[in-house]
Amino acid sequence: MNASELRLAISRVVEEFPKHADELGDLDQALGDGDLGITVSAGAAAVSDAMTALPDTATPSEVVLACAKAFANANPSTMAALVAGALLAGSKRWKGVDDIDAERIADFAMTAAESISSRGKSQVGDKTILDAMFPAAEALRASVPKSGLDAAISAAEEGVVTSKDLQSRRGRASWLQERSIGLQDPGATAFLRFLQAWKAANPA
Repeated sequence: MNASELRLAISRVVEEFPKHADELGDLDQALGDGDLGITVSAGAAAVSDAMTALPDTATPSEVVLACAKAFANANPSTMAALVAGALLAGSKRWKGVDDIDAERIADFAMTAAESISSRGKSQVGDKTILDAMFPAAEALRASVPKSGLDAAISAAEEGVVTSKDLQSRRGRASWLQERSIGLQDPGATAFLRFLQAWKAANPA
């Protein structure tokens, strides 16, 4: 995948992803402050504008960097900051690269997950987006040299289901303590919906 193809793929995804905004807002209302749907919608719109504004000479790394800046500037939320930081970290893995293959995508996904883990001081089992991100990244890595999108979606979905039985240990959701058990994590669900949106918007 070259930079032009990446831009087109992202532009398609940010049209599809906001369709899940209401669901994510409802899930976040139960566990957080309820703004995840707004974060997704505003961020997607900003990214769409950023893709349109990019010059034709933009590299894959520059495409992702533009996404990071747009998403962060569109939202003041903690989730937006973490996602933007993850995209920034991932973009550095693609610096100087013109074509993105399955191995580089897997590297990007793992780097992004590690960024959120470090900045958010969280790990798998804390009932966060990482319960979907790390399994998905591992599935992508295990699928190399083939595309592992389907495997990543399955792994993320399993992570979302598993996280329901966990107690939230980070962010506003941690205030609920034992009451968070049984509720579906909005961040992990958002990542799953993003992967599903990517597949729906960019069928092979």
